[in-house]
Amino acid sequence: MPEHIPCSRDSADADGLRSDAFLEDAMHRWGDTVLRLALSQLRDASDAEDVFQDVFVRLLKDRTAFNDDEHLKAWLLRVTINRCRDIGRSGWKRRNEPLAERHAALAVEAPDLLESDIWNAIGALPPDLRAVVHLHYVEGYSTDEAAALVGCRPSTARTRLHRARKHLKA
Repeated sequence: MPEHIPCSRDSADADGLRSDAFLEDAMHRWGDTVLRLALSQLRDASDAEDVFQDVFVRLLKDRTAFNDDEHLKAWLLRVTINRCRDIGRSGWKRRNEPLAERHAALAVEAPDLLESDIWNAIGALPPDLRAVVHLHYVEGYSTDEAAALVGCRPSTARTRLHRARKHLKA
């Protein structure tokens, strides 16, 4: 397991890219979190893997000076949410249909996360509700912190959680 590289020791090379050690450490520490969030937002393993890759490529190229590990984690989750929204809005995603049944045998199976009843119910929620539910219940953020990551007011995040619970109860 690689040694943890604190954010303060992060350095960039001559091309302005972050060090391999920093990127590997970030992927090791926060990669599962990024992938889980992308899976919960997109409900498609291949799209979630694309988001995962995009997020860490952006981290490699980004020059943000992170104050601490929480700042880095929040940055990764914010970029993940934004990238998921971009994919959801893309014309390509709306115009294309999933692979036909005859191609299903060739596809890689999605993680068990997508197979549970609770994730099916959460997946039926609108994306704005689903993001707050995931950040609050899975990642353990307070409603204030989840609101900051999603880009809304804390009262809006609490309302979204209330609506999500009401929808799930029904």
